Amino acid sequence: MTNRCDAVDFNDDNVPWAYCPSFPAAILFAAIFCLLTIAHTAQLFLSRKKFCWVIVMAAIWETIGFSLRAYSTQNLRSIGPVVPSQLLIILSPLWLNAFVYMVLGRMIYFFLPEKRCFGISAKKLTMLFVILDITAFLVQGTGGSMLSGDDPKTVNLGKYIYMGGIGFQEFFILIFFALAVRFHYKMNYVETIHPPAYRWRPLLYTVYAGLVLITIRVIYRLCEYSQGVDTPLSKSETAFYVLDAATMAVAIFLFSIFHPGRFLVGPDSEFPKKQKKSKANRNRDDTKSESRRSKRWVRRRTEKNDVELSTEAEQFAAQELGQHELLERPSPGSAPGQNWGYR
Repeated sequence: MTNRCDAVDFNDDNVPWAYCPSFPAAILFAAIFCLLTIAHTAQLFLSRKKFCWVIVMAAIWETIGFSLRAYSTQNLRSIGPVVPSQLLIILSPLWLNAFVYMVLGRMIYFFLPEKRCFGISAKKLTMLFVILDITAFLVQGTGGSMLSGDDPKTVNLGKYIYMGGIGFQEFFILIFFALAVRFHYKMNYVETIHPPAYRWRPLLYTVYAGLVLITIRVIYRLCEYSQGVDTPLSKSETAFYVLDAATMAVAIFLFSIFHPGRFLVGPDSEFPKKQKKSKANRNRDDTKSESRRSKRWVRRRTEKNDVELSTEAEQFAAQELGQHELLERPSPGSAPGQNWGYR
């Protein structure tokens, strides 16, 4: 039986592959991520943790990415499915990264009495790191979309942009790791005073594991692209499946076993929502506001009238004083001491 790769020259620039890709491996990981997608989707609805849609997206992107990869292994000369497959696989870990940030942020809010770490509230910390993750997502997406171009200069530029994006991602992962260690230290102290009602260590250790697995994958990608496109590491499919696909599968699997819904239970397990005022409350507030405006208008009008009355009184007093002085002033022909007003 003829091997499908025998008739393909992988040194040809028109072939998007640097090696003969494995169809069974792609199918296997597509199936694994599909099962993880189903598991996390079920846990999303059962636990009612709305933020868990983020890790569902990570699993979905991996599933689609490896499904397209499996299809492209049977169409080795077609670049069409390779580009979206590559983008989905290299960007999906950022969904997982954001999910890790969200989990620890809610742990800080749920378990720590002061609901903050390093003096910053749990909600602000989560928002900050998620925004940084989105920034890394945009940078990596820009670079990744350029890696499949025909122009070598464009491909080289895309490689450096992508490396900058994952370097940026890893820098903030390390900062976040320090935040997780700080939370761990504070929880050890809190536990001696008032033991929490729910276990926190299994979920925190899962956060640690997720950060480590993402870091392994980032280091692999940095090494792969820093050596150039045509290198032994970039031509090793085994390295790709072990250091990229498997690390993400294990991380997503761990968060299914130690799901946040098992450990974050109760009203404080989610960040408080901004309450919307009812129509009756809004009308009452509008009435109060209108009343305050009316009172201010009346007060200003009264003050204005008082000022006008005071001014008129001063003018009247000045006129009276002027007339009095005129009456007391002697005429030119009057005798000394004679008052002109009494002649």
